[in-house]
Formats: sequence, structure tokens, C-alpha cells
Amino acid sequence: MKKICDIPERQIRAKYNEKTITVYQAYNKEIAERAVINNAFVPPFKTDRMTWIKPSFFWMMYRSGWASKKNQEHILKIKISIDGFEEVLNNACLSSFNSKFFKSEKEWKKVKANSTVVIQWDPERDIFLNKLNYRSIQIGLSREIVHKYINEWIVEIIDITQLVHKTKFLIDARKFEIAKKII
Repeated sequence: MKKICDIPERQIRAKYNEKTITVYQAYNKEIAERAVINNAFVPPFKTDRMTWIKPSFFWMMYRSGWASKKNQEHILKIKISIDGFEEVLNNACLSSFNSKFFKSEKEWKKVKANSTVVIQWDPERDIFLNKLNYRSIQIGLSREIVHKYINEWIVEIIDITQLVHKTKFLIDARKFEIAKKII
């Protein structure tokens, strides 16, 4: 078992294999159902807005309130190509200024304004959705990268809302080991 000091502060935490990486998104019923039926995002999904993908399951549960928040009642598990995910990372800019990567805030703002991908690092969450001392990546996609995401990179879309509700029920029933096995 890893000690907390062995876990990197920033890390992409995701399920993956040699071909795909899994990310999560939360949507209302209409968008989610149409995405699953078409195995693609179709209207009323809007391509002119930033869309956020989250590789961390527990961050998605925190953000959506276990699929209970308005317009986040359905959790989608989306497998995207590794090549697409790498392109996302190669086009990314941090959501906030960091002097380790930019000479000035002005330079960062210019890069960010032209970037189609924004990355932020938020505290990872545990099974109870408590903050942990390390961070997981959240990725915002905009403009032409959204079109590539929905038209080229998605391999599979699965609605896991029932699984999310079952997991939350098990956690509330204090059956943590069973809950961990189904996630």
C-alpha cells in the first residue's frame, strides 16, 4: 500500500489501457440518453461551450453530488482514444498563472486566450468525497478541440448512473469494501 507521501501531488488518475482512457462527464437526462444511443454527443449537446472531462471518478462524484445536482443527474463513462487524450494534453494551458511555466502573467494570459484546452488541478477526493492532499486533473475543452473530441476520439459512451446510485447506497450503508469493488 502506498503511503500518502509516495503519491505525487499532481497526477492523472484514470482507468486506461493501451488504446483508451476513461473520463467522466455529468449531464441532464436528454443529453445523456442521446449520447448513449448515438455513442456520440449530438444536440442538444452544445459544441460552442467549454466541456469539462474528468478522469477521476471521485472528483466527478464530488462535482455532481453522486448524480444528484441539477443537470448532472446522469454520469457518463466515456472511453476516448489515447491518441486523442495526448493531443488534448499537448494543446493544454493551465487555468491559472504559474511562474514555473510562464515568464509573466501577460505571457500566460496570451497563451491561455489562444488555447483550446484548459487544465486545472483540484484536490482529489476519497470514497466519502473528502479532500485528499494531492490533486487530480480536470480538463476543459473548447472550440475546435471539442469537435475532435466528439467526432474523432470517443470510442464508447456508457451511462453509469445506476452504478453511481448503487455505490452511494453501499457507502451510506457503510459497506465500503463492496462499494470499492464495483467502482
